[in-house]
Amino acid sequence: MSKKSDFVKSIRAMSESDIKARLEEDKQRLKKLEFAHAISPLENPMNIRGLRREIARLQTELKLKQSTK
Repeated sequence: MSKKSDFVKSIRAMSESDIKARLEEDKQRLKKLEFAHAISPLENPMNIRGLRREIARLQTELKLKQSTK
């Protein structure tokens, strides 16, 4: 299994409140990474892209869960 499909499966098993909490946590992590990258370049700037994609996946799953209510 790939890392992405494992992540998506774990998100689908989460409750709506868990997704919201994880989303806020990841947004804070992204701000810190972007700030650190602005001060001095990160060793691996692709981490920022990966985190943005995780946030997008979380938001998508949250919208799906909210629309099925």
